[in-house]
Parts: sequence; C-alpha cells; structure tokens
Amino acid sequence: MSGDRSLAERHRAVVPSWLATYYQEPLELISGDGRTVWDADGNRYLDFFGGILTTIVGHSVPEVVEALQAQAAKLLHTSTLYLSRPMVELAERLAAMSGIPDAKVFLTTSGTEANEAALLAATSYRRSNQVLALRNSYHGRSFGTVAITGNRSWSPTSLSGLQVTFVHGGYRLRSPFRDLDDEAYTKACVQDLRDLLDMCTSGDVACMIAEPVQGVGGFATPPDGFFGAFAEVLREHGILFVSDEVQTGFGRTGEHLWGYEAHGFTPDLLTLAKGIGNGVSLGAVVGRADVLDSVTANSISTFGGNPLSCVASLATLDVLRRDDLQGNALKRGAQLAEGLRAIAAEHEWIAEVRGRGLMLAIEACEPGGIQPCPDAAVQLLEATRANGLLVGKGGLYGNVIRVTPPLSVTEAEVVEALDILRVAASEVRR
Repeated sequence: MSGDRSLAERHRAVVPSWLATYYQEPLELISGDGRTVWDADGNRYLDFFGGILTTIVGHSVPEVVEALQAQAAKLLHTSTLYLSRPMVELAERLAAMSGIPDAKVFLTTSGTEANEAALLAATSYRRSNQVLALRNSYHGRSFGTVAITGNRSWSPTSLSGLQVTFVHGGYRLRSPFRDLDDEAYTKACVQDLRDLLDMCTSGDVACMIAEPVQGVGGFATPPDGFFGAFAEVLREHGILFVSDEVQTGFGRTGEHLWGYEAHGFTPDLLTLAKGIGNGVSLGAVVGRADVLDSVTANSISTFGGNPLSCVASLATLDVLRRDDLQGNALKRGAQLAEGLRAIAAEHEWIAEVRGRGLMLAIEACEPGGIQPCPDAAVQLLEATRANGLLVGKGGLYGNVIRVTPPLSVTEAEVVEALDILRVAASEVRR
C-alpha cells in the first residue's frame, strides 16, 4: 500500500481539496476486464460501481477497444466545424432511440455539459430563466447545474442566473407524504407542483428537469406514472420537461430503455452521458427540433462529438443491443434486489432497499427511525473493498450505498457480490 499512499500524497498536493476520493487509503485502479478490476498492488475486485455507472458494458470490451484503436490510427479530432461521419451516425441513432418525434441531437463531453445545453435550449425557447427542479436532485458541477441541484452537499453557491423552484420528487423515505400509497403520494406531489406554480413563480417557467431515478441522491425512485402526472400539469402551462437520463439511460433500469418510459409520457429533451461511451468522455442532448433550434447565437463544440468518442459510443450501443443487456439488467437486477432485501432483513440499521434494474441502493439509518447514519455507510464501503467488491456511496447525507454493476454482469457475479455484501454488512459496528 506504500505506492497508494505516495500517489495519494501527490494527489492531495496538486488537486483541489474538494475533489474527493473513496476510502481511507485511496485506491489506484490500473486494469480491468469485464466486471473485474485490479489495483496497483495486484488486488482483484468485482466492480459494482462501474466508474459511477459509466462502464455500462464492462471493462476492456473487445468491440469497443477495437473501434477506438481503429479510429485513433486514422484521426483523433476534427471539431464540429467539419463534417464527421461518426458524429452524424451516432446522432441519427440516438434520435431514433429517444422516442422524441423528429428529434435533433447536440453532442457534448459530459452530463454536466449536456444539462447546461438543455437549460440553454429550454430558456431560449421559452424566453424565461425560471426552472423547476426536484429536491434531492443532482445535475452536475458547473455553475448552471449547481443551481438546479437540490442537494446541499453538492451546491457550493447560491449565486445563479436562473430562478429555481424545487418541488417534491421520489425520495419518499424523508417526504412528509411517505405514509401515503403510490396513487395518493403522486397526487400530493402533483398538488404541491400546482401550488408552487401559483405561489412561487411568475407563471412563464421554462422547464422542469428531473432524473427518473435520482442518482447522487441515492437512487430515490418514484412510483410509476409519477412524472407523467407532472407532465400533464406542465403541458397546461407550456412548460418543457427535461429528462436527465445520464444515469438511467440505455436500459439500466431494466424494464425500459429510458427511465422516463415508466411514467407514460415523452419528454421534450433528454440529457445523456456516462454509459453512452462506456467510459469515453461523451454526453448528448436529444430533443424536439424546434426547441434545440431556438438557440439563435452561433455555437460550435471543440470536443463534443469528436470521432474517437463517437465510434466508442456506436460500438457500445451495438453491444447493448446484440447482447440484450437491458434484458439482462432486468433479470440480474431482480436477483440483486432480492439478495439485498434479504441482507437488509438481518440488520436494523438498513432502513430501505430501493431502485430499479441494476440501479440499486441501501440507506443506512439509526435503528428504528430515519435518522441518517453515514458512519454505517462508510464502514460498509470500507468492508466491501476489504472483501473484494467496489460499490458506490451517495445520498443526501452520505448514508446510501449504491450498487450498480455493468449491465453485462453474470448470475455468478451477482451471487459473489451478495456474499461479500453479506459479510461486509455483518462487520458494520453500530
């Protein structure tokens, strides 16, 4: 571990203090294959976090590697000032997959940038700087996306050019409506939305942006149809709906290709990133042509849609479709959820298991209530690593463990991960 400490010291010396790393002894990963990674000391881990839900088809997938190698040998970069066949082909495919009629696509380098572009398009189209976002949300680390993030841990400033109103979302465990059934919960949140539109805005709101399943917020998952009910209210006012699919997209929720499909409506804009390139830096906004075309100033993207990222994405999408990884996410997600619920039943400090498909979480609280217990989550994070499994952490209070393997995960690997989680949970000391 001396090498890790040396690199950690160098990291701390040159990187801002707010750029966090996991674990008391930070981990340097140097290679991966499928769902397995190795650190600098040769230790093997099952990767059930996938670079924050990004290596969606797995590490070192031959089709993706070969596509990158072939493109790198020809041309690394051009910019949007020139025609790019990989960019056009990827945009065509994303538009067709999106479910949005006659969609157009703007490619970016990250989910943060995709959400910024969606905000630019929506506010330009509606000629308004008013935005609705959800409590407990996370949409990025830039100046604009911090403003629409409803999670204090990820909001370093209140300064913004946007007027943001936060509404109730899918985080039921801490909602005043948590004791209601699904239908009543949805009705209560819809009424809250109507009230806020009447009381807290001037009426001409540009858009609502929402994650179908909240990512950094700890995989808070609303009832089916929840956002469809919201969309009906928004349509009454001409307000656009932006579905942030950075984490839910490309079949991770199992039942659907996109998270919004569980809610019975079609959004005006989708924002994508993470799994879109299986680890290569890429994001996208897909949306109604009239909305995206409403940005009247000139614009380019130096790196968005570069040929290297686009060929990696095209290869990733091919693998997702060929191997029916959405279907695998549904089956392996059910297996993983059942195992997590069994583990939760053994420990009073696990307040809830939630999520969809291969996007699952457990929330740690003080036994008998919902007082957050981030210490238990930290202990579990350390114990899983010590036993050979990498998972994520999140939640409003840093008390949620996120379990999100690549969609190619096997039945045997889920069994192995659950065995490790069961042992690790037993090592948490309350």
